[in-house]
Amino acid sequence: MTLVSFGETALRFAPPAGHRFETAREVALRADGTASNVATTASRLGTETVWLSKLPDTPLGRRVVAELHEHGLETDVVWADEGGRQGLTFYEDAAAPRPDRVIQDREGVAAATVTPGELPMDTIQAADVVFAAGSTAALSETAAETLGALLRATGGVRALDLDFHPGLWDADQARERLEALFGAVDVLFLAEDEATTVFDRSGSPRELTHTLASSYDFDYVFLTRSEHGAVAYHDGVVHEQDAIETDIVDTAGQHDALVGAVIDRLTDGSGTDEALLYGAAAAALARTMPGPMVPIEAADVTSLVEQERSGRR
Repeated sequence: MTLVSFGETALRFAPPAGHRFETAREVALRADGTASNVATTASRLGTETVWLSKLPDTPLGRRVVAELHEHGLETDVVWADEGGRQGLTFYEDAAAPRPDRVIQDREGVAAATVTPGELPMDTIQAADVVFAAGSTAALSETAAETLGALLRATGGVRALDLDFHPGLWDADQARERLEALFGAVDVLFLAEDEATTVFDRSGSPRELTHTLASSYDFDYVFLTRSEHGAVAYHDGVVHEQDAIETDIVDTAGQHDALVGAVIDRLTDGSGTDEALLYGAAAAALARTMPGPMVPIEAADVTSLVEQERSGRR
């Protein structure tokens, strides 16, 4: 089974936890994009995966690809020789009551100019699953149209992560542009706070997943709830999965790890409950490692799933 993942990947700068950029003397540099993070997890768990995007042919653009290759992810990149820049994200990890801070610097990125003609449509058409990050549609109307063309081109399952970032656009803009794509989406992933912010919906997680699936005719809706687990809706049934408790090093990678593991299981023909369990295991492991893209091992996920199953007996 094959997965094609499409979206922009930024370079994420972060000072040590608790520090502000204005006083920090050092920062960590990592690649960070929902499409590549999800693809990396699915690839590491065994799904044949390729990540598609457009990047500037600069040291920063090549830095992104180098990190993805370190994780063993196959990439098919359109290199922009002229114009376009590498997207940057600046992230401050703070302790309560001070909130985390995210500064987006994504104006004029190379991915904003990507067109369907630049992408390998034969690969897309042959994929069993095509996954895209909704934040890519925030970059430009051209990027949004290309994302839609990519989803419509495949004969396989079409999955979208809402991936709402307030620093890129507001909720009304996101809802309007993404709703135009929903007719070409079978599976929607989103975080609980995104459901309430972008769709202005209230209710329990069970109600939210059912409402979104019914309103937009999705086959699946997966709603992640951070430390509270995840909820899914499929075929008229709501499925719930508690989070697996772990020591927390960093929560940055948990959502994308869950999504990658769920996609890996769905491409393998697993049911919704099993997909959620594997997703919860991947998210738990991601919380034990720093950064948004983490080196999850398939054996660790399987072991944790078996432990959870044993505990339920």
